[in-house]
Amino acid sequence: MKLKTVLMGAAGAMALGAGATSAQDMADEMTIVSWGGAYQASQVNAYHEPYAEETGVNIITDESSADAVARMRAMYEADNVTWDLVDVVAADAMRLCDEGLAMPIDHDEVLADAPDGTPASEDFGDTIVSECYIPQIAFSTTFGYRTDMVPEGVDPPSGACDVFDLETYPGRRALERRPIGNMEWALICDGVPTEEVYDMLETEEGLERAFAMLDTIKDETVWWTAGAETPQLLADGEVFMGSTYNGRLFAAIEEQDQPIGMAWGHQMLDLDGWIVPADLPEDRLARVMDYLYFATDTQRLADQAAYISYGPARESSAPLVGDHAELGIPMGPHMPTNPENSEDAFLFNYTWWADYRDELDARFQAWLTQ
Repeated sequence: MKLKTVLMGAAGAMALGAGATSAQDMADEMTIVSWGGAYQASQVNAYHEPYAEETGVNIITDESSADAVARMRAMYEADNVTWDLVDVVAADAMRLCDEGLAMPIDHDEVLADAPDGTPASEDFGDTIVSECYIPQIAFSTTFGYRTDMVPEGVDPPSGACDVFDLETYPGRRALERRPIGNMEWALICDGVPTEEVYDMLETEEGLERAFAMLDTIKDETVWWTAGAETPQLLADGEVFMGSTYNGRLFAAIEEQDQPIGMAWGHQMLDLDGWIVPADLPEDRLARVMDYLYFATDTQRLADQAAYISYGPARESSAPLVGDHAELGIPMGPHMPTNPENSEDAFLFNYTWWADYRDELDARFQAWLTQ
């Protein structure tokens, strides 16, 4: 089976025109870019190390995904693309695809079918939001809080809107230093129905309303740029409540036994996955395609869920999610897609942010300096 995996991956590369038909034609080293922390560790455990053991390839890991769009633009401008495979959120994949910096993929040609023969495109379904995108996981940006800092006689926070309630829950907050998520929560917690949020954000009235809501907590907010910051701020007691990726909070709570609770209300669901930089040399492209065939099959995506509480993007992977690889606890209840956690979740609007991201990034950064 291992030999078959390698050969079929190489065949996928050939179908894309890479011209490689054997391991000898593939690069013996690849640079894979991701987000660092518990998430990148889950990829190393579930994908990188098994693939390297099987093929002998040297995998270099890079933690620059937060700046992937800017970095890739700069690489292509300088005609020096050093990355082979890049993990990005869906909206960034759409931008990179639109700009011609990410390569279109025929998912059924280069990825494995589900065990029952279902083509990859059907198994991934609606998570394929761009022809350049290979989804891996569904995750959420949600909130954690210090359980020992909840005021006496008060119920613990239940979700995003408690961040705006300084009277009931005094103390510092932590929010990401970008508009995504913050703008949606500001409007939702100011009474805008979830289904109307993005229409409102297209108006000046909606933008002003969101920024006015954020103004109410601006002076009490620490702004983070890396997902590891909020768990550390919570662990150090420097903030009462903060947003970050649900997998980061899972690691802090279950693996590190920190006094942190989860507040799932109005979590923002999102997708994360791979893009292949456009115009890679043939030997590097062949290696990437071989890796992707291996790392995105049904079992491998389920394997990642043993290391972090993110739901696999393939439908066929969900029934295979089991216990945590080290703690032995069932992972299903810790997934953002668990019905008990996602009752009032909202789905990040990839298309909307792909259209408005640059404009709102500039406006948000200007607001921060005011």
